[in-house]
Amino acid sequence: MRGRRSFRESFQNAAAGFRYCLATQRNMKVHLAAAVLVLLLSVGIGLSRLEFALVFFAIGLVLVAEMLNTAVEKTVDIYVDTYHPGARLAKHIAAGAVLVAAANAAITGLIVFLPHFRVLW
Repeated sequence: MRGRRSFRESFQNAAAGFRYCLATQRNMKVHLAAAVLVLLLSVGIGLSRLEFALVFFAIGLVLVAEMLNTAVEKTVDIYVDTYHPGARLAKHIAAGAVLVAAANAAITGLIVFLPHFRVLW
């Protein structure tokens, strides 16, 4: 086993993991596309720094959950060759974490954005 990795190597490995998720996971692409649109809207309507931070945090939480979901799926796939109810449950729980993060982001979005669009009502 190798000694300690440099900061650069650790960063490159982390970036490779992000790229892998983006290249192979359809939902990661969907979440990232939505994030870009929401961030553009955030800048366009001039959110305050606090509002922008809340939106940015919610987006980050969804992306992290999606990446952890992928990690759980890949880890389970390494160790389980055939159907196993525990493996299925682990994958469902990880997917549920993404669902909770996405619901959190949606609710945060409503709380932050609705006051800015009240003039349209």
